[in-house]
Amino acid sequence: MIHDKKKLLLKLINVGMVFSLLLSSPSAAFAEVLTESEREVLPVSSNARINWPEGPIVSAKSALLMEAKTGAILYDKNIHDRMYPASTTKLMTTLLAMEKEDVSLDDLVYFSEASINSVPRDASNIGIDIGEALTFEECLYAVLVASANEVSNGLAEFVAGDVDSFVRLMNDKAKELGCEDTHFNNPHGYTDPNHYTSAYDLALISRKFSENELLSKISRTPNYHFVPTDTQPDDFTVGSTNFFMKGYYYCDGLISSKTGFTDESGQVLVTCAERNGMRLIAVVMMEDTPKQYVDTLELLKYGFDNFDLVNVSDVEKKYTVTDDNFFHSNYDILGSSKGFIFLDSSAKVVVPKTTNFENLTSTLNYNNSDDNRFATITYDYKGVYLGSADLLMNENTDSSLVFTEDLPENTVEGDNTLIIYIDRIMYGALALVLVVILFALIRRFIKVNHILERRKARSRWKKRRRFR
Repeated sequence: MIHDKKKLLLKLINVGMVFSLLLSSPSAAFAEVLTESEREVLPVSSNARINWPEGPIVSAKSALLMEAKTGAILYDKNIHDRMYPASTTKLMTTLLAMEKEDVSLDDLVYFSEASINSVPRDASNIGIDIGEALTFEECLYAVLVASANEVSNGLAEFVAGDVDSFVRLMNDKAKELGCEDTHFNNPHGYTDPNHYTSAYDLALISRKFSENELLSKISRTPNYHFVPTDTQPDDFTVGSTNFFMKGYYYCDGLISSKTGFTDESGQVLVTCAERNGMRLIAVVMMEDTPKQYVDTLELLKYGFDNFDLVNVSDVEKKYTVTDDNFFHSNYDILGSSKGFIFLDSSAKVVVPKTTNFENLTSTLNYNNSDDNRFATITYDYKGVYLGSADLLMNENTDSSLVFTEDLPENTVEGDNTLIIYIDRIMYGALALVLVVILFALIRRFIKVNHILERRKARSRWKKRRRFR
C-alpha cells in the first residue's frame, strides 16, 4: 500500500515537472513534429475569408504570402506560430552585418576559437580554421550560399565584439521590424529552445533583406569560389543547397531566397520574387524535401494570378483635393503653387481580383507628427489590411490629382466622400478677416461717438458754471 502511494506520488511529481517544463519552455508550442498528411489538413485562415481568392493546399505546417510593398497578407496558415527558423536566421545575421558603420567589403574578418568550436563540426561549415581570415564579402557568400555556421559566428564577433552582444542586436532589430513572435539565441540558427520565430516575422525580415541589392544578389548565387590568400590558404568552391539555384526548380522574377533545415525545424524556405511591379514574399516552415519548393511556387503563382497592385492616386475618388480658381488662375496669390495637399503618388494597395477598389473600406486618420503627412488613408477588405496612402502637404511636390472647381467624374458629393475645397477655405478665411475688421471699425465708431458725447457734456457743464 505504501509502495503504491510512493509510485503515485512519483507519477504526480513527474507530471508536475513536465507541465512546468511546458510552461517555461518557449519551444513547447512548436516542438511537435507532424507528418505531411497531418500538416496538409491544418486550416488555412485566408481561405475562410469571404469572397477571397481560394489559396492552394500546402503541406507546410506554417505558410505565408505577403505583398512586400504594402505588407498585406494574401495567404495565412498558422503565420504566428512559433517555430524553429534553422538557417533562415542568417537573413537577419547578414542584414545586421551590412548595417555596420564604415564597413568595407575588403575588411578582414578573423575567426576565433569560440566562433569555430561553439558549433558542431558536422553542421554547415566551410572548414575555416582558428586564426584564419576571410574578407567581409567572402563571409557574406559563405553565410548565404554555403550557410556556414562558423562564419556566421565570425561575422557576429566582427560586428559586435562577441556573439552574445550580436544576439542582442538581432533581437533589437527584430523588434524594430515589428517581429513579435521572435527570439534569437545565436547568429546561425542551430536548434536552441530559446531560438524561434514565425512565418510572419520571417517575412518581415525578408522584406527588409530583399531591399538590399547586394545581399539579394548573393542569396541568388549558385556557387562561389574561394581563392587562397595570406590569411586563408585553401582553394575551394562552395555550392548552394537551394534547388532554385541548382536549377531543379525555376522561380520567375526571383529576388532572394534562403533555405534552412534541422531535424527539429524540418525544411524552411523564405523566397522573394517580383513580377510586373508586384513583389511577393513566400515563407514555408516545417516541410519535407522537395515540397518546400513546390509549395513556394504554388503560393507565388496564387499571388501573382489572383491579386493586383494598384496605384491609389489613379483610382481614389473619395478623398479629393479640389481647387481650380485658387491654384490655376491669373490671381493665384502663391504664384505657380501646386499640390498644397495631395495624395502620395507612390502609394499602393493590393486588390483581390474577386472584388474591386471601390469595395474596399477606407479609414482616414489625421497625423500629428512633424513631417509633411497631413493624414493617412488605410484600406482593408472585410477587415483584412491591404495598404495605405498618405495625404501630403508639400508645395514642391507635384500632385497626381487634378485640381478642379467641380467634382471629379463619377464622384458623388456626400455618402462617405471627403472633398477638400482649398478655394472655399481661403474665401472663408478672407470673409472671417473682413468680419473682424468690420467689428473693429464698429467698435472704433462707437468709442469715438462716446468720447464726443462726453466732451459735449463737459462743455455744457462748464457753460452752466460760468452763468452761475
